[in-house]
Amino acid sequence: MIGQPELYEILDKLDIKYQYIEPPPLHTIEEAIKHKSWLGVGFCKNLFFRNHKGNRHYLTVFEHKYQLQIKDLEQLLKQGKLSFASEQRMDKYLKIKPGSVSPFALINDSENHVHVFLDKKLLESDKWSFHPNDNRATLIISKDDFIKFMDWTGNSYEFIDLY
Repeated sequence: MIGQPELYEILDKLDIKYQYIEPPPLHTIEEAIKHKSWLGVGFCKNLFFRNHKGNRHYLTVFEHKYQLQIKDLEQLLKQGKLSFASEQRMDKYLKIKPGSVSPFALINDSENHVHVFLDKKLLESDKWSFHPNDNRATLIISKDDFIKFMDWTGNSYEFIDLY
């Protein structure tokens, strides 16, 4: 299976069930949502930000059909000016490459440095989809199992109204 082997070990250890999908090459969200495997599933976008000082990092997770304006996010989060984290920061904190950002990468954040903001609209779906730290595959898991995973990571997280 494509993805970080340690992730699968952790999911199995936590007794988290998942559906594994290896779709054809998909280059945009628009192409991906046409893939029938995601019908009825919260198809998540994941963006990794840093604050203006570079000492705080945030993973923001929201439903794919929304566009997130950074200025709006800055006002909502009250964390100061935000910018996308560099490839070097992705590697340092999450050990992933651009295009593979996922909450599952928190298994690599041993210091629990990254804070996660989850859009409350995701709670409307019973299942959510994320890359297994490699954008060539997708895992679908239940909302409850995702919360179990987040609690296991030890990273701080909160549900907020992004829209």
